[in-house]
Amino acid sequence: MPSIFTKIIEGEIPSFKIAEDEKHYAFLDINPSAEGHTLCIPKKEVDYIFDLEPDELTELSLFAQKVAKGMDEALKPIRTGIIVEGMEVPHAHIHLIPIYKETQSFSLGKKVGVSQDRMMELAKIISEKVTL
Repeated sequence: MPSIFTKIIEGEIPSFKIAEDEKHYAFLDINPSAEGHTLCIPKKEVDYIFDLEPDELTELSLFAQKVAKGMDEALKPIRTGIIVEGMEVPHAHIHLIPIYKETQSFSLGKKVGVSQDRMMELAKIISEKVTL
């Protein structure tokens, strides 16, 4: 059975797309820990990130780096943090979370409310700054 992320990649489930190339897809997390919280995933469905082939893991990391640089330019956080936890969806993924202040909680357990309109706006301004 395809993961929810595979369904997003295939367009069966809508997403706030940030960037896409042949092998990867980036989109806003619908339960963000901060405004602009983005997920980077391989299009190849692999449950555990460390089951990716070494070149695939490298390519995913480089894709996430490009997305993070676009987020930094668009959102102006102090920096963009990264979490690879991998328990909530059986599809390898990297969380990129903008950190706006030094006292900001940096956890997947903390959620912030972001309206649909703001999500659309964030997707647009970030995607315009991502260079693949």
